[in-house]
Amino acid sequence: MRTARLTALIALLAVAPALLPAAGAGELLDAVKSRGTLRCGVSEGISGFSDRDPTGRWQGLDVDFCRAVAAAVVGDAERIEFLPLRASERLPALQGRRIDILSRNTTWTLTREALVKVQFPAILFYDGQGFMVPAGGTQSAAELDGATVCVKRGTHHRRNLERYAERSGLSFKPLVLDTAAELAAAFFAGRCGAYSSDASQLVAARLSAPGGEAGFVILPERISKEPLAPAVLNSDPEWTSVVRWVLFTLILAEEDGVTRANVEVQANSGTTQIGWLTNALKGQMDQALGLKPGWALLGQSLGLKPGWAVRAIQAVGNYGEVYERNLGAGSPLRIERGLNRLWTQGGLLYAPPID
Repeated sequence: MRTARLTALIALLAVAPALLPAAGAGELLDAVKSRGTLRCGVSEGISGFSDRDPTGRWQGLDVDFCRAVAAAVVGDAERIEFLPLRASERLPALQGRRIDILSRNTTWTLTREALVKVQFPAILFYDGQGFMVPAGGTQSAAELDGATVCVKRGTHHRRNLERYAERSGLSFKPLVLDTAAELAAAFFAGRCGAYSSDASQLVAARLSAPGGEAGFVILPERISKEPLAPAVLNSDPEWTSVVRWVLFTLILAEEDGVTRANVEVQANSGTTQIGWLTNALKGQMDQALGLKPGWALLGQSLGLKPGWAVRAIQAVGNYGEVYERNLGAGSPLRIERGLNRLWTQGGLLYAPPID
């Protein structure tokens, strides 16, 4: 069986590139700049990541990242068209160029890079698949043997569940549904004994639990690695670089204490990476800072106007500010940063150096 699957995978790899639309280098970046609007694919509604507030305005970690990209590329964080997508629709929407960037709880995997031909510029949020169950009963995943488990269609959560069952000697009965809303409704109605998804999505789903959050618990086991990242087509390396370095800029800003409030002051500083980056992109060759002449070409090489890094931070704040506003202690989700802490604070969050 495994040999047959491998043979089929190799065959698909051989023909996949011919199935995808081609794009020249810089074409996607030029299209966004020419249009003056960023088209961002988001979820249909996952609290803390991408959902609408009572006024209808989109909010969340994924949404804020799109706003940072829009600020950097087109100069205005509000020049965005948000397209809500089901999990099963998200990658086809990107392939069909209905969106410029997918910022929607999507895990970086080899299969998606090799077969779907998308790129994941950098990791926005480190997560893992877990289980939510009614409180007062199940204490560990091992006790779910034989249970019906709700999972979402169009994700790899079912495959993760099957792999976990195989290596743990357990059996599950998957109940596969199309949307997060359908899954939550089925789980809270008792149609499945557990709900399995990224732990952050379970926390978000629990907010709408009938009778309150206390009636449901998220088990401690994590059965997979889920590095959630924005996705773009792999046909335009310039666009990939821009998206990557907008995210890295938000991380670098947190490392150096550059915030939404002080970024203009820090941009003129010679003591922070954002200051170095901004001065270099403006072409201000301050020899006292040891800036290399080639740095003045960075902005032009990325295809961005000077000040793009400052605009991105002004739009949403540094990574820590974005996290706290949407997922942290001050948000309804109250998710510990954990692996999403800076590398200097025991987490995995890390941006390459500028020079």
